[in-house]
Amino acid sequence: MALKIGSKAPDIRLLSTSDKVFHLKDFLGKPLILFFYPKDFTKGCTAEACEFRDQFSEFRDMEVPVFGISRDDIPTHEKFKKAYKLPFELLSDPDGKVCKSYDALIPVLKIPKRVTYLLDSEQRIAGIFEGLFENKKHVSAMIAQLGKS
Repeated sequence: MALKIGSKAPDIRLLSTSDKVFHLKDFLGKPLILFFYPKDFTKGCTAEACEFRDQFSEFRDMEVPVFGISRDDIPTHEKFKKAYKLPFELLSDPDGKVCKSYDALIPVLKIPKRVTYLLDSEQRIAGIFEGLFENKKHVSAMIAQLGKS
């Protein structure tokens, strides 16, 4: 079932590059961005992550945390984060269960889609942008959506 604007966001408990367990409910009361992407160190995913990095001050100024999610493991995420100086945490979903719950998993291939969600302070879906080949547009779409809220 696809998530829709206004839907309650599925809960998340995943390991993060901060050496902590990310738990979505810990962020209740503030909006946040979750961007799902296929794989660290691939051309499109690197471009998307670097666009979030380059525009990160926009999100920081609005007090909106950003989190990237893929099926890559934490050591790979840490290398990716360091190589591109990413100022946000990456979350590891090795079995793809969280990706699936966010309708962000390509069924047959079992790799994450490129989809970005804006969650409001009540953890409802406030914005969605999907596009495998629209790497940089995910960021501008979320900034525009935050400007409307």
